[in-house]
Amino acid sequence: MSADAGDGRPGDAGDTAATAADERLDAAAFTLVALQAAHATGGRLYHEFLRVPALSAGVYVLPAGADDPQQPHREDEVYYVIAGRGRFTMGAGPDADDIAVGAGDVLYVAKEVEHRFHGIAEELTVLVLFAPAQQR
Repeated sequence: MSADAGDGRPGDAGDTAATAADERLDAAAFTLVALQAAHATGGRLYHEFLRVPALSAGVYVLPAGADDPQQPHREDEVYYVIAGRGRFTMGAGPDADDIAVGAGDVLYVAKEVEHRFHGIAEELTVLVLFAPAQQR
């Protein structure tokens, strides 16, 4: 296992994560209940729970009315909205897409593209996948 300091945004691994950097990791299983509990005790918006060279994964939780502090990343990213409702903006300027998001929605953002959640009406719980693994 590994632990690194971070500021709580997706891509800032601030909690313990299963990792293949120090030990062999061929497979792993996680329950949503365990991931939510680990997130709650971490005290950050983002809890990374898996890191291998090809990808990293975490749970991101934004309370209703919260601001999303993330900046564009150096990796491609997939979001799966587990619970909650809000809006998501992808891109910048007049070409930006702004969409309503809720449980069951899947979002893809290419590396270095501006994006953020906003207008969070119900606490958002989001599974986040970075490929390759998020750079620290």
